[in-house]
Formats: sequence, structure tokens, C-alpha cells
Amino acid sequence: MRIGEIAALVGVTSRTVRHYHHIGLLPEPRRRANGYRVYTLRDAVLLARIRRLTELGLSLDEVRDVLADDAGRELAEVLGELDTDLARQEHEIQQRRKVLAALLDGPLTPDAPLSPALIELLKVAPATSSPTAAKDREHLMLLEGMIGGDAVYTALRPLAEDPAVLPLYERLDELEGAAADDPRIAPLAEELSAAVPDEVLAAIPDGGPTATGFEQALLDDYSPAQAAVVRRVMEQLTGRLGRRAS
Repeated sequence: MRIGEIAALVGVTSRTVRHYHHIGLLPEPRRRANGYRVYTLRDAVLLARIRRLTELGLSLDEVRDVLADDAGRELAEVLGELDTDLARQEHEIQQRRKVLAALLDGPLTPDAPLSPALIELLKVAPATSSPTAAKDREHLMLLEGMIGGDAVYTALRPLAEDPAVLPLYERLDELEGAAADDPRIAPLAEELSAAVPDEVLAAIPDGGPTATGFEQALLDDYSPAQAAVVRRVMEQLTGRLGRRAS
């Protein structure tokens, strides 16, 4: 058989056959005096096996391992790894479909959160005209891609439903034009930090949220006095996280 014939028999292109030759996956067959390759049925069987393995999702390097006569991994081992990877992908696809279902179930806006847990959290949060409360909710949407899961949003639900939180936001609003050494800063920071349940801290993964410049960008979003409150809250929560870890 010539290259076009073996390619047609197995269901690949001649270019694919040449590529397999080039990378050493398919041995070069003998050539006739005119330079044309001559393929045997054994070559066709090997090419068909390569095609089947790649269709299963194996990389060409993994196919090479399976086909190797010496020191190659067993086919069962390679297929087991492939099955594990496919199961992971299946789980990820299911999670994405849950997100899509939640989005399709609600009003679709360009700035809507993409986490079902965050969507539910914002649904139960009481309506307010507080500018700092609005910022806090924007920051939650920013953290959506950094926290690494919906557990934090679920843990925040009791806090979001607590009516006592709104007056704390209003006091933070009142610091809009205040100096960074305003005496109201320390007690407000203490109350805001105390309002965060331990369950929220327990849900934050180790090391998160972290991003270069994130903390400073967050503080820059507030006036000096408000930023001083937020900085103190962050420091106090970090201290509680450290004590929890020790």
C-alpha cells in the first residue's frame, strides 16, 4: 500500500501519517526503487492503534509509552489516568452548568455575579442606599474569582441578613470627609471586625484571597478615614485567621 491508501484505510490523512513518521511514532516503511513508501498490513494495524488511542484522549507522548516495547507504561495505567482526568472534566462541566442554570433563572445583566452562592447572598441582603455597602457588594463580586469557592459566600449569609449591619455601613458613610485620625475609626473597626462570624474565616482557603496590589487597590477605593477603618478590620481579621491556624 502507498501512503494515500493506508491513510484512507485507517481513516486519517496522508499528512497525519507523515507527521507520525516525523516524530518517530510510526516507523518508516521500506521504500521502492522509485522512492515511494510501501506499507504492510502490520503498518496499518499499528496506525489504526495510534488513531484509536488518540481518539480516547491520549497525548502522542502517552501513545508512544503504550506502544513502546520496553520501559513503557502499561495501557491500563495510562487509561486509568485518562479516566480520572475525564471524571475531573465531567465534574467541572457539571459545575459550569449549575452556574449557567442559576444565571438563566435570574435577571441577566452584564455586571451580574457568576457564582450561584453569591447570587443567593445578594438576594437576601437588605436594600440600602449606603455607598459603602454598595462598594462592599462590588468587592464581593471582585473576590468571586479569588476566594476559590462558594463556601465563603454561604458563610456570609447570616451576616448579610443581620439588620444590625446596616447602621455600621451608615457610620462608615459618615467618615467620607473625615480625617485619617478621626476618633470614630477605632471603635467602628472593632465592631465591624466582631460582626464577621468565625465561620466566614474558616471558609477562607489558606493564603487567600491574595493578589499583588489587591489590598492597596481596595484601600484606595475609600476616603482616608474609611480606608483607616477597612485597614484595621483587615488587620484584625488577619489576626483572627492566624490564631485559628495556630
